[in-house]
Amino acid sequence: MFHVEHPASTVFGDRLALARRYAEHLATTGVERGLVGPREAERIWDRHVLNCAVVAELVPDGARVVDIGSGAGLPGIPLALARPDLQIVLVEPLARRVEWLVEVLDDLDLDVRVERGRAEEAAVRRRWEGADVATARAVAPLARLAGWALPLLRPGGTLLAVKGASAPAEVERDAAAVLRAGGRTPRVVRCGIGLVDPPSTVVVVEKQGRPTGRPARRKKGRSA
Repeated sequence: MFHVEHPASTVFGDRLALARRYAEHLATTGVERGLVGPREAERIWDRHVLNCAVVAELVPDGARVVDIGSGAGLPGIPLALARPDLQIVLVEPLARRVEWLVEVLDDLDLDVRVERGRAEEAAVRRRWEGADVATARAVAPLARLAGWALPLLRPGGTLLAVKGASAPAEVERDAAAVLRAGGRTPRVVRCGIGLVDPPSTVVVVEKQGRPTGRPARRKKGRSA
C-alpha cells in the first residue's frame, strides 16, 4: 500500500516494516473510527508518519517522553518506532482513541504505555512528572500547551510542539506567556532536512531551572 524508499529506511532502520504497518492502521481503521480524516489517507506516510518520526533528532538518548493529546499516536508512535531506546507514554482523554491506540500497540508489539486522561489533570501529573521530553502535535496554541506540558517536565526538560508554517508567528505571539508558565524563550527548529519535504517544523521550549544531568539533545535540527 505504501511505497517507501531511502528516507524511511534511514529513519526507521530495521523497524521499517512495523512503521509501514502502523501507516496502514492509520489509513484504514484510523479513518474508519474517526481518528484520521478521510482525505488524509493518501498522505499518511509523508505528512504524518515520517513528519513525526524525524522529531527524534531532538530527543536525548533513553529519554522519558510524554506525548500529550496523542490522538492517533502522533508523534508518539512514530518516535517509538524510530527510537526503541525511548520510554514513551501516550496521554489521551477520549476512550475510543485510547482503545484504538491499545489495539495498534498490541499489534505492533511496542512497549509504549497509554494513559487515559488530560495532561493538566493532577493525577496524570503525579504519575508522569519529571519527564525529559513532552511532545504534542496539533493539540493547542503554544501558550496553553506550555501550561499543560511544562509541569510534566524535569528542570531543563524540553517541550517539542510539532507545528505548521505559522509557528514563527505563534512563537512571537505566545513567548511572554511561555515565560510566565516556566519555560525559556521558545524557538523554531526544522527537523528531517533532506529526509522529508518540507522539513518538520517544531517549536522547542526548555523548562526553566537547572538541568538534572540528562544527556543533551541530538544536534541535527536546524533553527529557523
